[in-house]
Amino acid sequence: MIPTPTLGRRLASAVYDLLLVIALSLIATLPFVLLFGDSTHGWRRYVLQGWVVAAVGAYFVACWARGGQTLPMKTWRIRIVRWDGGRVGVARAVHRYLLAWLSLAALGAGFIWALFDRDRQFLHDRLAGTAIVEAPRVKA
Repeated sequence: MIPTPTLGRRLASAVYDLLLVIALSLIATLPFVLLFGDSTHGWRRYVLQGWVVAAVGAYFVACWARGGQTLPMKTWRIRIVRWDGGRVGVARAVHRYLLAWLSLAALGAGFIWALFDRDRQFLHDRLAGTAIVEAPRVKA
């Protein structure tokens, strides 16, 4: 198996990804609010929340399925692969994304799992059949 990046590098990549997700959420919210108006209560609030979760999911799924990396993951040389080392397809990327939400909803237990896992993998990676590995350095 390819070496697993340190938890520090994965955390740094996650913080960088969080900044991009915040920006993406703001961009995704604009057309919704322009179309439907005030979305702070009632059915509009829930539809907007679903819309933002779907937009963020599209970002992650597209990045993971296309090359196994988001922009921050490229910066920190981290890649998502199938457990056998192959590329992650769309279905597996969607599966990983949904499981990551469950990991987060369980008070982060699926992420804390990596502290005790023999390969330092998150629980949602184990369940989705994926792994976080170090990406090779790109020679300039």
